Amino acid sequence: MTHNDYPFQPIPFTAVDIQDGFWLPRLETNRRVTIPYDFKKCEDTGRIDNFLKAAKKMEGQFEGYWFNDSDVYKVIEGAAYDLQVHPDPTLETYIDSIITKIGGAQEADGYLYTPRTIDPANPHHHAGPERWSNLYMSHELYNLGHMYEAATAYYRATGKRAFLDICLKSADLICDVFGEDALRNVPGHQEVELGLIKLYRVTGEQKYLDLAKFFLDERGHANGRELQSAAEDVGYMQDHIPVIEQREAVGHSVRAVYMYSAMADIGALLGDEDYINALNHIWANVVQKKLALTGGLGARHRGEAFDENYVLPNIESYNETCAAIGSIFWNHRMFSLSGEAKYYDIIERTLYNGFLSGISLQETEFFYVNPLACDGEFHFNRDDSISRQPWFDCSCCPTNVVRLLPALPEYIYSQKDDAVFINLYINSETTVDVNDVPVAIQQESNYPWDADISVNINPSEPVQFALKLRVPSWALGQPVPDSDLYTYLDDTPASISLELNGEALNVQVDDGYITIDRQWQPNDSLQLNIEMPIRRVIAHENVADCKGKVAIERGTIVYAFEGVDNNGSVEQITLSDSDTLTPESHLDLLGGIRLIKAGKFTAIPYYAWAHRGVSEMAVWVGRES
Repeated sequence: MTHNDYPFQPIPFTAVDIQDGFWLPRLETNRRVTIPYDFKKCEDTGRIDNFLKAAKKMEGQFEGYWFNDSDVYKVIEGAAYDLQVHPDPTLETYIDSIITKIGGAQEADGYLYTPRTIDPANPHHHAGPERWSNLYMSHELYNLGHMYEAATAYYRATGKRAFLDICLKSADLICDVFGEDALRNVPGHQEVELGLIKLYRVTGEQKYLDLAKFFLDERGHANGRELQSAAEDVGYMQDHIPVIEQREAVGHSVRAVYMYSAMADIGALLGDEDYINALNHIWANVVQKKLALTGGLGARHRGEAFDENYVLPNIESYNETCAAIGSIFWNHRMFSLSGEAKYYDIIERTLYNGFLSGISLQETEFFYVNPLACDGEFHFNRDDSISRQPWFDCSCCPTNVVRLLPALPEYIYSQKDDAVFINLYINSETTVDVNDVPVAIQQESNYPWDADISVNINPSEPVQFALKLRVPSWALGQPVPDSDLYTYLDDTPASISLELNGEALNVQVDDGYITIDRQWQPNDSLQLNIEMPIRRVIAHENVADCKGKVAIERGTIVYAFEGVDNNGSVEQITLSDSDTLTPESHLDLLGGIRLIKAGKFTAIPYYAWAHRGVSEMAVWVGRES
């Protein structure tokens, strides 16, 4: 096979310095508060002690969910990303001590799964009686995938091999156990594929890449086994048909987006067009029929799963925070394959809405579920609450948050040959190499509240290249690209102006980008101004829960009406198409927001709801045309 890679390469997060008033405080809080907080929760809930018990260094039974090992790995991964930018000897020493405990729990042949090793004669009931005997539920491979991702991140951060060597011993074992001439089965929860691919990238060992592809290729093939399914959902594990034949997003949403991300990696590394073709079809199905306005995925509580086409409930929607994170992973890879702006439209919508709503302003409380409505009584969270929670028995979401935020700088800039892309408008600076010439780039704006963006281009010497500025789909009059799932009542494109060194340029948007291809001089300056109108949104007529309703957006921000701002209730709220909608800046409210006055009603950014006590909430309200 011909080995390739993603043609559109992100500028690494280690080479991007964020100085943004919106995101920098969140990244700093994640570093200073959330990562230590999550480690402490892993200690307090027995997640770390499980490794000591497996190593026979502590007495006791396995504690918690059978995939709790993975939470420890994810927090290490997030911490490792931060260590690459903010060296911290104390944190590094602490992580080294956890790695020692993990290594102690590993069996002699490389097997590492504390729910079995602690008491092999009486393993957790989901583990199965023997190794690999209940992959449908055991999460043996899922845990390993997160461990591999954590170890590669920690190796890159510190150069230390102890954790990586633990993983290589484990990966060598599963390479021996699974394969066309060995055990032909697949994990019930995808993730090991992503971890194996990262091991391949670090080591160059072909067998790790081959095994990742085996696990994907084997799905949908009953080679001496029963295809995995849930009783009411044959596609729950995406094992119902071969992956290259899948055309619709079905089943457990987090499993799905992790699988799609791994498929994109294989498509890039091996030039597999069948994989890429399948992903294009699945992506179209998602954005045209299965995407919440906030970017949330997985509408159905039962199974945390995608529902049928156009089934997008409001109060009963699920939209797990992990699914939002996985969607960002997947769409970033889809952009890196194609260079198409539409994938960043989904990233941006999800990042500022469906993901950010899952975290409190203090970043020590979390939503597992992110509905689009709340009646003040319906308990939608896993732990039976309608407020953000400090932790969950199943805490996959809090431990996923800490590994996305440190990597956020990597989502801002990309490059292919002599084309440089600015994909997110976040105050930051970086230096890219174009034709062997270092080019410093700095951008400043008040995004997401305004889209007046200054970009300074400072090459060390004059150099020719194409700078591509993404124009978000909301500015082009379309909420979601390539889709009629949502529509603006007024879809007039926003006014856009562009100046180079104070002189106006003709603005031409092609495939979501303004391209300026010229010989850049030291200290060149661009000023991009995009009008940010308040938009009314309606949903496709087949979305039953949104019939006769309207939602509000301004720029990339989806708004919600909360009872605390509207006399305690949102049930009575209706908006006339003629009502005046006015933005108001409130720097002292909810971390600093722009709210919207809509007649006698008030709307706040969706991500900021539920910070002022239990209250009713609605994104979609009655419409009077």
